[in-house]
Amino acid sequence: MNPRLDLNLAAPELTAAICDIASVSGDERALADAVELALRECEHLTVDRDGDSVIARTGDQEAGRVVVAGHLDTVPIASNVPTKRDGDILWGRGTVDMKGGVAVMLRLAARVTAPMRPVTYVFYDNEEVEAERNGLGRISRTNREWLRGDFAVLMEPTSAMVEGGCNGTLRARVTVRGNAAHSARWWMGSNAIHDAGAVLDRLNAYQPAQVEVDGLVYREGLNAVAIEGGIAGNVIPDRCAISINYRFAPDKNEDEAFAHVREVLDGFETELTDSAPAARPGLDRPAAREFVAAVGGEPRAKEGWTDVARFSSLGIPAINYGPGDPQLAHADDEQVDVREIIECENRMRTWLAHP
Repeated sequence: MNPRLDLNLAAPELTAAICDIASVSGDERALADAVELALRECEHLTVDRDGDSVIARTGDQEAGRVVVAGHLDTVPIASNVPTKRDGDILWGRGTVDMKGGVAVMLRLAARVTAPMRPVTYVFYDNEEVEAERNGLGRISRTNREWLRGDFAVLMEPTSAMVEGGCNGTLRARVTVRGNAAHSARWWMGSNAIHDAGAVLDRLNAYQPAQVEVDGLVYREGLNAVAIEGGIAGNVIPDRCAISINYRFAPDKNEDEAFAHVREVLDGFETELTDSAPAARPGLDRPAAREFVAAVGGEPRAKEGWTDVARFSSLGIPAINYGPGDPQLAHADDEQVDVREIIECENRMRTWLAHP
């Protein structure tokens, strides 16, 4: 029997129910079906489906439309499903990242039947895996009109604080080459692993910047994240590759970020392997100012990368706002204080239901 969701449940109980439906990346079908079925019972919503993503819209006007988005998938479970409740603490996979936010979205979609601004709710699949599988990215390519809006809220966990924009991220491979030789006659070769120490010295001496963008300060980072080299225990290695990750502030685009990495590692063979853009916070936009005024608190920078960057690339300013401590996301003891879920719902309701 397919699982069903009762949108009359209070947000904490709805969060638990959502978490208890299997939804590891690539296996979101049952949860997407349950979300679609529950939303189609709401007469004020227009509901569409794209793969295992569900999109629900209020009204048919576009002026002032806002988008509220959240992903349905989780990372693999770690003996932390089904959920369990201990007072105000709900334990289990997805309680932080990000079923509390999804529960809030469902409650708002069902219960705020006449919002002061038209709303599009996007429940999408495959956020926790490689970018080409991301449901939000797929929708932006196949049904771009479903994402139209003047402002977007991505309900990633932020401990119920507004986090503007996000850092960009790129990965690069630095290759150091030597000459192979038998280790018994090491002087006949050139050890690439030893020579790679110069790359590590350069990275260790690097002083990452803290960059202010639109009033928020983003902390950058440039770090080695993997190293490989050598083919046998008696061979001097002729190659060593160091993988590095650069987290860059939204004052740079991807080309500028890679140019900076090449400048830092000038003289070394450096190849770009992957990148994703940063997003400016856009807090100067009227819709963003209205949101911050409604939910309260002092906005801060989002240090990690999130799908706000996808909205930014579509010309839609976006912020991160949702229940749960992001430092507990993906942890074996993942847990959320349900009072944050309730707080987020109440504040989002205030924003949607009042001018």
